[in-house]
Amino acid sequence: MARRLVRISSLATVAFGASGFFLYNTRVDLNDLSLVRFGRAAATTAVISYDYLTAFKEVEHGTEEYWALKSKVHRRSAERLRDLCCANRGTFIKVGQHLGALDYLLPEEYTSTLKVLHSRAPQSSMEEIQQVIREDLGKEVSELFASFEERPQGAASLAQVHRAVLHDGRTVAVKVQHPKVQRQSSRDIMVMEVLVRAVHWLFPDFSFVWLVEEAKKNMPLELDFLNEGRNAERVAAMLGHFPFLKIPKIHWDLSTKRILTMEFAEGGQVNDRDYMEKHSINVNKISENLGKLYSEMIFVHGFVHCDPHPGNVLVHKCPQTKQTEIVLLDHGLYQVLEPDFRLNYCRLWQSLINGDMSGVERYSRRLGAGDLFPLFACVLTARSWTSVNAGISSVPVTASEDVEIRTNASLYLPQISDLLNRVPRQMLLLLKTNDLLRGIETTLQTRASSSSFINVSRCCVRAVARHKRSKARSRRRRLQITLDESLSLCRLSVYELLLWVKSSTLGLWLTALLRLLQ
Repeated sequence: MARRLVRISSLATVAFGASGFFLYNTRVDLNDLSLVRFGRAAATTAVISYDYLTAFKEVEHGTEEYWALKSKVHRRSAERLRDLCCANRGTFIKVGQHLGALDYLLPEEYTSTLKVLHSRAPQSSMEEIQQVIREDLGKEVSELFASFEERPQGAASLAQVHRAVLHDGRTVAVKVQHPKVQRQSSRDIMVMEVLVRAVHWLFPDFSFVWLVEEAKKNMPLELDFLNEGRNAERVAAMLGHFPFLKIPKIHWDLSTKRILTMEFAEGGQVNDRDYMEKHSINVNKISENLGKLYSEMIFVHGFVHCDPHPGNVLVHKCPQTKQTEIVLLDHGLYQVLEPDFRLNYCRLWQSLINGDMSGVERYSRRLGAGDLFPLFACVLTARSWTSVNAGISSVPVTASEDVEIRTNASLYLPQISDLLNRVPRQMLLLLKTNDLLRGIETTLQTRASSSSFINVSRCCVRAVARHKRSKARSRRRRLQITLDESLSLCRLSVYELLLWVKSSTLGLWLTALLRLLQ
C-alpha cells in the first residue's frame, strides 16, 4: 500500500509539473480553459486513485460493509469524473457519454452518473457560431439564410444545431462545430492516454486503454462533417427499401468540415413514451422497426451507425400519410465490419438465439474472446450464463436477472477489461451500439421481444446465404443455397405469424377455451 501511495504521489507531482511546464512554454491565450485541461484531469485522476487506494483499509473484503462502501466510492468517483468532463468539455464529454452508455460493462454508479452528460453539453455563443460560418462559408449569416434562430435546437459535445430558413423558404438544420474542439481534440486524447496508462500502472487489473485507442481513431472522423454527410447519403441509399426510415437530405453548398446543413426533421426522441402516446405512435412497432434497421446494417451490410442514443433517433408521424417514421441523425461515426468478422458475428448470434453452446464457444473464440467466451456471450447479450445456455430467445428477461448482470459487471470488471483488450477493435463500437439500443428497448419496455430475435435471425440467414453464394462454384449450388435461404425465411415468417396469432385477441380466446376444455 505504501509503495502504491508513493507511486501516486510521484505521478501527481510529475503531472502538475508537466502541466506547469506546458503552460509556461505554450504561447496561447491564458484565458482559454483548454490550457488547464491536463492539470485538471491529472488532479481528478490522482484524487480518484487515492480514494480507491485508501478507502478500504479498515473494511474486511466481501462483507456487506465493504460492498456498501465500494458503491459509495464508485458514486463519488463517477461524480468527480462527470465534473471533469463538464469542466473540460469537448472530447472529454464525448468520451464520458461513451462510458455512460456501457450499461452492462461498468458499475451502475458510473453509468447512471455519466448519462447526464447528454444534457450537459456546452453551448457556443452566437458570436462564435457566426465566426465559424463566416470563416468556412465566406459570408455573413444574413446573406446565407432568411432567418437563423439564435437559440440552438440542441447542443452536443462537439457541435450544436440551429434551425434556419433558406431564402427559398425551405427550413434547414445547421450543425456548427464548437470553435475550440478541432484544436483541442488531439491534445485531449493525448492527455487521456497518458492518464489511463498511469491508472493501469497503479491498478494493473483495470485497463481501459482500448477506450482511448478508439477515441484516437474515431474523433477525426466525427470532426469531419463532410464525412458525416457522405455517410448519411450512403445509408439512405442502402436502407431505402424501408419506407419508415427518414434520413435528412444534405445541402452540400452550405456544408464544410465544420458546418453541416441538412433538411430540418421534426419529431420526439425515441425513448419519449409520452410523446408517442400523445401522437398515437405504436411503441412496439417503433422498437421492431429500429431492430430491423440495425439488424440490416450489422448483419447484412456491415455498415453500422454507432451512436444511436435517443437524441440521434427521432420518431415522427407524417401529417399527410399518417405513417410513423424513424428519423436517424448524426452520421459521423460508422463502423465498417470486415466480411469474415461479420460472418462470424452472424453465426455467433444464431448460436446465441438457438442455445447452440458449441457454436457460441466456436464463434466467440474466432472473434478473439478465447477462454473468456462465457463472459463474452453474457456481455454481448446482457443476459446471464443460465439464459445463454437455454437460448436467449426462449427465456424472458427478468428484473432479478438485470440485477445479477449489474452485480457481475462490478465483480468481473478486471476480466471484462481483459476481454475488451482481446476482441477486435470493431467489436467495441458494436458493444456500445448494442448497449444504446438495449437502453432504448428497456425504456420502451420492449426489450427481448420475440420480434427482435426474428429480425436478427432473418438478417443472419440472408447474410450467411449471400456469403455461401459468393463462394459457390456452380449454378446448381447457388440455386440450392437460394432455396435453402427461402425455406429458412419462410419458416421464420410462419413462426412470426404464429406468435402474432397467439398474442392476438383470437389467440387469447382460443388459449382460454383450451384451458377450459382441459
